[in-house]
Amino acid sequence: MLADTSAGDVELVVVDNGSTDDSIANLARDLPDVRVVHAPGNVGYARGANLGIAATRAPVVAVLNSDTEVEPGTAAALLGRFDSDPQLGAVGPRVRNPDGTDYPSARSIPSLVDAAGHSALGLFRPRNRFTRRYRQLDADPDTSRSVDWLSGAAMWLRRAALDDIGGWDERYFMYMEDLDLCWRLRRAGWAVVYEPAGAVLHVQGVSTARVPYRMLAEHHRSAYRFTKRRMTGWRRVLLPFAAGYLAGRAFLAMAMHAVRRRRP
Repeated sequence: MLADTSAGDVELVVVDNGSTDDSIANLARDLPDVRVVHAPGNVGYARGANLGIAATRAPVVAVLNSDTEVEPGTAAALLGRFDSDPQLGAVGPRVRNPDGTDYPSARSIPSLVDAAGHSALGLFRPRNRFTRRYRQLDADPDTSRSVDWLSGAAMWLRRAALDDIGGWDERYFMYMEDLDLCWRLRRAGWAVVYEPAGAVLHVQGVSTARVPYRMLAEHHRSAYRFTKRRMTGWRRVLLPFAAGYLAGRAFLAMAMHAVRRRRP
């Protein structure tokens, strides 16, 4: 964030989510003006985001993963979108992988067919037609557009919109909290936009690599939580089947991860 000075003075807050190394001590030594909020242990991404936001006063807040780097000019470009559209609740920049390729950070909320197809085939054929639609892999990454949801790795949010929906849902420990947030924003009448005029470099999988099996379990637990929230009316009779399917998929994903780790 410090590499981008296009927004002028900012309130920079770091949430210490139960770290056990010297990172916070090093931060305090090197950047004494940065405010540190100490969470009571590893409370998850959503609660960490709420704690950080509560420590700021700005009308627009940026929630960023610790393994992101904001490119110069990004903040000004995204803040300009808020100035031009009072109904804009969330804006996400272009997210780049370390090798320079684009990460599909702007996505659709899948239909039941696409959700089933993506979850069934995604482990084996990551570019199947269901996943392509869900991740919007055929969309032009150079073009701004309205989207269903944005990656929580880098998201600029209007405080009034967050207050309107009650902030991030802290029942999500990891994964799907960004999908849930954008889904609730759109249901409340706020717009969600992808804006490639700003860009962020994201080194993915750092947290996941430390505890891969727990993260796989949390991913599928969060998927069920959102499914439960989304399914209403007669569709709720499908919830037991969804729970069983996701449990089986989680077991398969863990088994595949174990096999990959054993390969030389």
